[in-house]
Amino acid sequence: MPEVMFAGPDGRLEGRYHHSSAPNAPLALVLHPHPLHGGTMNNRITYAMYRAFEKMGFSVMRYNSRGVGRSQGRYDGGIGEISDAAAALDWMQMVNPNASGLWIAGYSFGAFVGMQLLMRRPEITGWISVAPPANYYDFGFLAPCPCGGLMIAGENDELVPEPAVRKLVDKLNTQKGVSVDYRIFKGADHVFANQAEQVAEALEDHVSTVMNRKMLALAAD
Repeated sequence: MPEVMFAGPDGRLEGRYHHSSAPNAPLALVLHPHPLHGGTMNNRITYAMYRAFEKMGFSVMRYNSRGVGRSQGRYDGGIGEISDAAAALDWMQMVNPNASGLWIAGYSFGAFVGMQLLMRRPEITGWISVAPPANYYDFGFLAPCPCGGLMIAGENDELVPEPAVRKLVDKLNTQKGVSVDYRIFKGADHVFANQAEQVAEALEDHVSTVMNRKMLALAAD
């Protein structure tokens, strides 16, 4: 997985990028947890999602947001981090101008950043949100949410209680044309200490189901 450095809005950003050997492969961008609480692109859940997309034949990137690792700049309360994510997406799209799809995946704070990016980039075709901090950030900006996705919560999450995530899921599912695949992991807390493989499997299951459904719909046309 080659190391890449690319231009961000507040200096150069450090990432790891896997380029698929398949022509016009879909893209995936994976976002790490909160940088002030030790979140980096090497976080176990972030890495597990990255590898899952790689295994499925995607061109995929994970990166350190501003001020993390070798990325320049400093933490910006979420606003700058959304701009960093957009810059990472720009870089991937420049390298892959004919990509067949685009997915965004985030864990904890990364899920919040990912959903903000979803609202700014209409070309995103699917999303994965693991433990989105629905009790801390207002996700009311998802109105209307442009597409469905996968949301994962830990049954015993002490930082993001499962009922807060369920409330967000229920709200999204009332929107026309939006269906959220909601999965609660039994015994899991916020760090998903024993569930990295389970997260990867859920991601693969959801993404392959959505992509197969779209292929069947295209074939029917």
